[in-house]
Amino acid sequence: MSNTIEKSIEINGPRSKVWAALTDHKKFGAWFGARIDAPFKVGETSTGDITVCEGAKWKSTIKAMEEPAYFAYTWHPFAIDPSVDYSAEPETLVEFWLEEKNGMTVLKVRETGFDNLPAHRITEALQANNKGWEFQLENIKKYAET
Repeated sequence: MSNTIEKSIEINGPRSKVWAALTDHKKFGAWFGARIDAPFKVGETSTGDITVCEGAKWKSTIKAMEEPAYFAYTWHPFAIDPSVDYSAEPETLVEFWLEEKNGMTVLKVRETGFDNLPAHRITEALQANNKGWEFQLENIKKYAET
């Protein structure tokens, strides 16, 4: 089983608009389905609620914001059960690359580190996030194209 999820999508719009949708915490929350407490800052933990999964919490650590082309954070993948404490588990790394081509933005996402998760969580987290990134890329496309 692969340790990596990789997806990409073309968005009809400038890279600056897609960058803002990714890195402005309120805009990110709007398309992702989350209420994030404060602006993203490199090296800091971002917290909030995942509004599309009742009781699920948003928690990530912002690793990089290299405007306008690269954004990265770590998080606990598929950590949606409010009765489970995921804090002792390793996190996965989520990376986004933005490339502008002919007035379009190619957005790529890659998530790695699943093989470091507890064995009982690897398959479920990979499957859920593989489908989740397909869904979320469509969400950011719709958000950025309006």
